[in-house]
Amino acid sequence: MATKRTNKKAAAGRQSKPDLFQVVTDKIIAALENGTPPWRKPWRNADGCTTVIGGLPANVVTGRPYSGINVLLLWIDTVEKGFTSHRWLTFKQAQDAGGNVRKGEKSTLVTLFKPFEKKETDEKGRPLFDERGDAVVSQRNFMTCFHLFNIEQCENLPAKLLTPVSVSGDEAEISGVHDIERIGRAEQVIARSGVPVVHLPQNQAFYRPGVDRIVMPEVGQFNCPADYYSTLLHELVHSTGHISRLARKGITSSSRRFGDPLYAFEELVAEIGSAFLYAELGVQGDVQHESYIAYWLNALKEDKKAIFQASRFAREAFEYLILREKALAA
Repeated sequence: MATKRTNKKAAAGRQSKPDLFQVVTDKIIAALENGTPPWRKPWRNADGCTTVIGGLPANVVTGRPYSGINVLLLWIDTVEKGFTSHRWLTFKQAQDAGGNVRKGEKSTLVTLFKPFEKKETDEKGRPLFDERGDAVVSQRNFMTCFHLFNIEQCENLPAKLLTPVSVSGDEAEISGVHDIERIGRAEQVIARSGVPVVHLPQNQAFYRPGVDRIVMPEVGQFNCPADYYSTLLHELVHSTGHISRLARKGITSSSRRFGDPLYAFEELVAEIGSAFLYAELGVQGDVQHESYIAYWLNALKEDKKAIFQASRFAREAFEYLILREKALAA
């Protein structure tokens, strides 16, 4: 009897375990419905003050930046909770550093994909073997979660973890000669991508896969250098989908048409990927794609894994451009 009760309890525990894909997707949907896309420069407050700047969210102890969907989850809470730092750590890391999380503080859920191997079977459940007699094994991933706290939710942390890294106001803007270093870094990423950029007196910016070229309005048509570079970086993310690079279906498909689901999904990838670039480079211009929000909401509600796929593609695009920049600098 005890064994049966134990088994029932275990089964109940499994049934009550939250669907992490749905939990994360619901959080993204809520942000979109509130008019605050989580990839839209969360380091800028409503009053125009720039707070968190200079890189993606990172673990304050290891220095390692978070990636993919976790960037969006951390950005959402940065906005909702009003943090001015993009540095995070676990409850245990805070304790190990000699500090603690303040009583009553709420954590931020992030995800972790762990690889595992699964032996393949046929339709009758019998193991499959290859020509050498070895079991056929496939590589899989399962998702789990853990919780992070912003350093502003902690106390008694050592001074080395509390060194200010945020700035505010106009000092953070790309404006003329006031931020030559950031403009130079953006130009470097663009140049080392290998994608030609053509400027014409027009009112649109776009990437043309057939000729592998970005077409931009004249620089003088933009309100400020920041808007120019944010627009160009957005198109640069699109270019990573070319068949010679990451071969993303949203770029390579011959059936791709403006306004269709494939086109709109590619815009979501570019929105997130360019946001990663903005954070890395410190670019804070504005690119508006509100016309796609209705589609994105519908897609996320229909497929709880869509945002994970978009974030993965965006991360791959970001890493392709940054790693290429660094490789050609060596």
